Amino acid sequence: MNFKDKVVLITGAAGGIGIAAAKKFLTEGAKVALVDLKLDSLKKAVEEMDATDLLLLDGNVTQEEDVEAFVNQTKETFGRIDVFINNAGINGDFKNLTEQTTENFDAVMNVNVKGVFYGLKHVMKVMTEQKSGVIVNTASNGGLLGAPGMALYVASKHAVIGLTKSAALEGAPNNIRVTAVAPSGVDTQMMRSIESNAELTGAKDPRKQFEASVPLNRYAKAEEIANLMAFLASDEASFISGSYYRIDGGQGASSV
Repeated sequence: MNFKDKVVLITGAAGGIGIAAAKKFLTEGAKVALVDLKLDSLKKAVEEMDATDLLLLDGNVTQEEDVEAFVNQTKETFGRIDVFINNAGINGDFKNLTEQTTENFDAVMNVNVKGVFYGLKHVMKVMTEQKSGVIVNTASNGGLLGAPGMALYVASKHAVIGLTKSAALEGAPNNIRVTAVAPSGVDTQMMRSIESNAELTGAKDPRKQFEASVPLNRYAKAEEIANLMAFLASDEASFISGSYYRIDGGQGASSV
């Protein structure tokens, strides 16, 4: 894969998958714009990166004016946006539906659905002008399955897959491809949060339980997700659009 002179915009960039994706695209020669809610966290996350074509931006994906601003800043700095990794997401509180709150519902949907929508809306405007571009949304195997205690997260990731399919159809006339990745548990800070939430509901050794549900018996590495994202964004995947791709260690083999 070669992304020389390609411009890649990544949201949720201070998290495990975001940083792994940034490293992957930089290694492949891309110019990369990284967005996260807290610029200090983002600066700390990229300290070890030695790259001149790296733009750091703060922004809240739940606020449309922020999204429009960081999309415009990326275009103004690099001239275009070739790849958009629409990655920002949260897991929310781990509770049964009868105990869930409106506040948690709003928090999860605002980031995981509204944030993905705003990103699609404003990046697709740029890509429509260019008549080209690739978008990779971060969904989850939770977008394909149910999970007790995680109904709001699951619902939000189902929505991401729906947005992916519709965006792919709308983008096709302008040579814009849209796909999604659907990982199972990834060995990142988000998974630590999910484990902690599970412990609060009485789960014993949740990591062991989660890993046991995966045929390969482990979490994914963030780099493995980034590798799939890079493939889907590359010319090697030039006829792939509107699809989601499981990366779950075989977990989906026993489901529809």
